[in-house]
Amino acid sequence: MTQNNSFASEPGMWLRNRFRMPKWWLSAGAVLIAFVVVGSMTHAVATSETAKHGRVKGAGKTIIEGGNGGNPLLPVTTLVAFHADAQGGDFECLAFAPSHETGASSGEFDVNVMYVTGKVTSLEISKGVAILSGTATVTGIGAGQGTPFTATVHEGGPGTTIKLEVSGLTFPEILVDGHISLD
Repeated sequence: MTQNNSFASEPGMWLRNRFRMPKWWLSAGAVLIAFVVVGSMTHAVATSETAKHGRVKGAGKTIIEGGNGGNPLLPVTTLVAFHADAQGGDFECLAFAPSHETGASSGEFDVNVMYVTGKVTSLEISKGVAILSGTATVTGIGAGQGTPFTATVHEGGPGTTIKLEVSGLTFPEILVDGHISLD
């Protein structure tokens, strides 16, 4: 029986000796884990700072949801272009409507109904959305100088949205061609 007990205890001793690590390995492992945790926290801080000091740029063609909203109901398209960062930027939006309500030329967007050209003085970026604010010169609908505006733009290509608020008016727009990028 002594031999049987000795045989049974040998694997236990073998396992204990086989997987015994020097204490410095445990210390080294703890230091490595600390570096990983601190490194991931540093990355999070850097990402947060980038969001505060980001950039936005975009250009394209949009269609205004609901057109002119009037009677007769007319479609309205825009050409929009902008860029901004923490130091400021520029915003441009030129709106066109057809000169004819119906008929062959009703699909020709040949009348300049509004032009917004402005300086971006404030930029907020969060979760794929940028809010550009500033003052603009507006011609056509809502005409005025030094007019406050806000443009809320979503990152992406065709199908993404832009909402322009200027002169007490709100224009919900859908990008049909172009792209908006946030850095």
